[in-house]
Amino acid sequence: MDEHTTGLRPLVSEIVNQLAQTSDVDEAVRRLARLLVPEAADWCIVTLVADDESRTPHRHLSDIGWWHADPASRATLAEYAAVRISALREHSMLMDSIDSLRLVHVPTDALDALDEVLVPGRARDLAEQLAPTSLTVVPLHSRGRTLGALTLFMGEGRAALTPADLAVLSQLSDAAALALDNARLYRQQRNVALTFQRSLLTAPVEPDHMHVAARYQPAAEATRVGGDWYDAFMQPDGSTVLVIGDVVGHNIEAAALMAQLRSMLRAVSVVTQGSPAEVVEHLDAAVRTLQIPVMATLVVARIEQTREERARGITRMRWTNAGHLPPMVINPDGTVLALPAPPNDPLLGLMPDRRRTDHEITLDRESTVVLYTDGLIERRTRSVNDGLTELHDALARHAELPADDLTDALLAELPAGPGEDDIALIAVRLHRQDRPRPDEAGPTQVPPDVPGAPTGS
Repeated sequence: MDEHTTGLRPLVSEIVNQLAQTSDVDEAVRRLARLLVPEAADWCIVTLVADDESRTPHRHLSDIGWWHADPASRATLAEYAAVRISALREHSMLMDSIDSLRLVHVPTDALDALDEVLVPGRARDLAEQLAPTSLTVVPLHSRGRTLGALTLFMGEGRAALTPADLAVLSQLSDAAALALDNARLYRQQRNVALTFQRSLLTAPVEPDHMHVAARYQPAAEATRVGGDWYDAFMQPDGSTVLVIGDVVGHNIEAAALMAQLRSMLRAVSVVTQGSPAEVVEHLDAAVRTLQIPVMATLVVARIEQTREERARGITRMRWTNAGHLPPMVINPDGTVLALPAPPNDPLLGLMPDRRRTDHEITLDRESTVVLYTDGLIERRTRSVNDGLTELHDALARHAELPADDLTDALLAELPAGPGEDDIALIAVRLHRQDRPRPDEAGPTQVPPDVPGAPTGS
């Protein structure tokens, strides 16, 4: 075995190790291109197929990754990769390899071979500047799916790949294709979960003189995207119901269970017009009767006000807590108050016969209520108590911000980087009712059949 072949074999295990450390397709492609150069080639291009149609006209190819051993030639190669696909004739080494799933090897006169498959123009000019002497195209195929191809180029002074090299290269492409397919499936799973979850998190209601700002931030990892949700809607008597919840588990199943709970809670709340505790009791009973295999933490709160309270400039909030983190209140003077629940309030789905308790607080207008899931405050390097303290401090710092700006500030400062867990967050500012609705609160958005609905809605 010659020295060149000896240098190729370790690449197989290196590619497996390096590509297994990322679940992002683009990052995996970048790593693959850099691993191949200069051990396997002087430069390379990684091409991906956007679909798996067997007929050539239906294929959509993209040169996603590239690398050159010579730093001075990387800009030229980048430009070549940007224009190569559009300049290819109907038949080319690249398409022949992808369609046949066979390695295509051009051991000599590679530039002449490129001239035959590239239309005259910028791509051909750039190929002449790069001046390859040999090239090899290896298809990327895994689990019955054609993912793309690797194109390896040798320059002046470097021998073409030997038959032994080509055999190792086939093993290498199999390992790379499997890793890329895993990343593709990961991205597909993440997109499904996010699309499903975002379709459920509708825009919150906006009662008069109340600004509701809601945010959902997905976890960085697809397997962590799951059952966090927020909700804000009105009961027929005009009360506003706020919900924050987190289904135990992090996957598409948790998101599906969340969807069931969210719909059931909405229906129970609107039909019964019950207090938060009564709503959660009904929901717990329904979960048991319907045999839904779910446990979740949950806060349901209801913003209420009598005519006398409106005249006094105050509002009441009733809430119940099913094992969730405490709601926070920013008072008009900027002080922050946590609303802890009794320690014996169980999770939803855990003890369906347990009676729930309503708690009540009187809020001055210009107060802000904040509900959130644990992704906002928890991370591997921070305890729950430390996270609650940091949230308390952040709310005090940003007490004067409008609700939308407040939620954005919290998401920017508190989570761990791009997010170890998904986050649902809702902030409700109670504006003064003896003044016009502030511009930053946006238009009033309420159902047409509840008190205070805008005329003509």
